[in-house]
Amino acid sequence: MAVLAGTGIRKRFGGVEALRGVDISIEEGEVVGLMGDNGAGKSTLMKVLCGAVRPDGGTITMNGGPVQLRSPRDATAHGIAVVYQDLALVDQRDVATNVFLGREPRRGLVVDRGRMRREARSVLDELSIRIASVRLPVGGLSGGQRQCIAIARAVHQGGRVVLLDEPTAALGPEQQANVLKLITRLKERGTAVIVVSHNVDHVLAVCDRVVVMRAGQVQGVRDARSTNAATIVGLILGDIAADTVVHTEVVS
Repeated sequence: MAVLAGTGIRKRFGGVEALRGVDISIEEGEVVGLMGDNGAGKSTLMKVLCGAVRPDGGTITMNGGPVQLRSPRDATAHGIAVVYQDLALVDQRDVATNVFLGREPRRGLVVDRGRMRREARSVLDELSIRIASVRLPVGGLSGGQRQCIAIARAVHQGGRVVLLDEPTAALGPEQQANVLKLITRLKERGTAVIVVSHNVDHVLAVCDRVVVMRAGQVQGVRDARSTNAATIVGLILGDIAADTVVHTEVVS
């Protein structure tokens, strides 16, 4: 059973139909790559799944039951976490503070910094994220380390489903490799991960399935182990015909 699924998702912005009956699902411990050219609808779909944008039609379910994601707070309460490309980290604060950002534990009237440091160290170790000290300011860390901290925060704050927006963009080869290893570790611990990316090689390296969007619809879904980069690019460009999808129910 899918831990998270969207069926017939529709969204219009004025005269632009950004999503035209999109189906997507992901199971526990699965990594799904979401690909498509600019304007394909990937970002809008991500925002719908994390509660930042309300769809005009369709249904969203978790573990088979319908859910209403009216806001990012609703999505967080259901265990859906998102890491945007800008990471939303505070450079002047240390690693521990960024892992807890917005959810700092308190002891009486003061922030319990000891607990923050212990739990931040624990989640970094669990995910094999190598950072010398959780007291280090985030602004002095590498791009790859910052990306890993943002993902660690998503996991620590209860993300059973983690949505990653271009997690390897603007990183060097070594940093990209570290982030891809982290995505694999998330899969191994049972976390469901949706990766939005323009990098076909990275998607095929870590994903179980690839969902390709084009013009607000799903152009095709492929098993990552039995497809190749040429096929994925062909779907993105529309050189390969779209898969046939029949929607049985759309709820507005």
